[in-house]
Amino acid sequence: MSNKLNDDLKFQASENTLGLNPVVGLRRKDLLGSARMVLSQALRQPIHSVRHVAHFGIELKNVLLGKSELQPQSDDRRFLDPAWSQNPLYKRYLQTYLAWRKELHAWIDDSNLSPKDIARGHFVVNLMTEAMAPTNTAANPAAVKRFFETGGKSLLDGLSHLAKDLVHNGGMPSQVNMGAFEVGKSLGVTEGAVVFRNDVLELIQYRPITEQVHERPLLVVPPQINKFYVFDLSPDKSLARFCLRNNVQTFIVSWRNPTKEQREWGLSTYIEALKEAVDVVTAITGSKDVNMLGACSGGITCTALLGHYAAIGEKKVNALTLLVSVLDTTLDSDVALFVDEQTLEAAKRHSYQAGVLEGRDMAKVFAWMRPNDLIWNYWVNNYLLGNEPPVFDILFWNNDTTRLPAAFHGDLIEMFKNNPLIRPDALEVCGTAIDLKQVTADIFSLAGTNDHITPWKSCYKSAQLFGGKVEFVLSSSGHIQSILNPPGNPKARYMTSTDMPVKAEEWMENSTKHTDSWWLYWQAWQAERSGKLKKSPAHLGNKAYPAGEASPGTYVHER
Repeated sequence: MSNKLNDDLKFQASENTLGLNPVVGLRRKDLLGSARMVLSQALRQPIHSVRHVAHFGIELKNVLLGKSELQPQSDDRRFLDPAWSQNPLYKRYLQTYLAWRKELHAWIDDSNLSPKDIARGHFVVNLMTEAMAPTNTAANPAAVKRFFETGGKSLLDGLSHLAKDLVHNGGMPSQVNMGAFEVGKSLGVTEGAVVFRNDVLELIQYRPITEQVHERPLLVVPPQINKFYVFDLSPDKSLARFCLRNNVQTFIVSWRNPTKEQREWGLSTYIEALKEAVDVVTAITGSKDVNMLGACSGGITCTALLGHYAAIGEKKVNALTLLVSVLDTTLDSDVALFVDEQTLEAAKRHSYQAGVLEGRDMAKVFAWMRPNDLIWNYWVNNYLLGNEPPVFDILFWNNDTTRLPAAFHGDLIEMFKNNPLIRPDALEVCGTAIDLKQVTADIFSLAGTNDHITPWKSCYKSAQLFGGKVEFVLSSSGHIQSILNPPGNPKARYMTSTDMPVKAEEWMENSTKHTDSWWLYWQAWQAERSGKLKKSPAHLGNKAYPAGEASPGTYVHER
């Protein structure tokens, strides 16, 4: 039972782990305001409320008489224990909960609130009803069985875990055993060395593992809010190792974890640092240009860099891969429900006062965007069943967050508010105005169908902003799982199309479905743009940029 639950937790984590969106905040004040709005609606529409209470009473009578047809959705893994369907008391308990939740949502739908307030109401009702789910109580049949199996030890262990989390984790259930991994020992272990370091980044070159390599190298740019080793998580999930096996000279940027002393670092600071890295990569490899890969906010940075290069007439980037990157910030998702001028200004003001935006604080906020998957799962596992938090590399990485400098956070918020990349010359970086239609490099854009942070339709719209040839690929997974998608997964699927119609729905209708990982498709696309094969270099770095400390370097360890 314990192993099965652990596997379930890992599955849920890989599907729902949230790469952090550093723009959108969710304030307690906004949630309380929405909750008050929902409650006041009951007073404003008493007849409407009484009608739904009466309907709930009828359904409750059916539940008690055993005539209710209510059952959880087929993909709701919380109620898989046979007791919920076979034990009459548990079945009635579950159906009462389902009837109550269903009626609350119906009450919101039938109210005279505006469409946006209805969406906010549903979000608040979800938070409340998911917190009060029968599985989260001591009556959970799995917890009762575990209590008797362990002679009560599971209860003591659960209380011990709760006490630890209250002291060390801000009262949130721990998602992972943070002592189970060590970066450089069990994660981020592909052989390489730091060949260049400035104040903002370290540049890691990986040792080739093939006799020949393509002439044109690949420079990988991770999000600034996460550590770079998501691209080298473990030998079987390492995109870096996959590239090396396919004859690609691979370099990855490791961003420094800023403190309030670096509060003035903005988008231009990161672009200037990246320009230095590009020059170092070309100097070491002898190639006149590079291919780049950027993920999430790293993709925004790469895009701005290409716009800057186009403005100054430099052609140092041959092709760009964008992973789950939104450039057109017209978002339609739960994340954007509570975003308005006040929220964004408050978020900007908060980070300016602190000097940085803490990734740890953002992780807590975003856990509440998917509470069943990122909070209550662990509540049951850690406290009710008394199990240790799972040992899972993706969750370790997701909890190993970094900070963002206040100025960069402010730049991202301004981009979110004003959406400058959709208009020529509306964004200025490093003294140049950017027009993405002038960026003629080939673009490979990847999105995930289940991505709640960078919705795939927003990624699709973003891919259409460039002036060059664009290949859009849709992976059948979430935000992080779209990136960590090594070949061989029997459940992996992706879609491609030769056309780029204006509407995303039309693209999907005409797309071709493929089995296995998009990595294989991307590798063929990348190989076509990586030049001829040549003998692999015998050493890392060169005379001007000698190999220094072994990967994963120094910056990744900064707390």
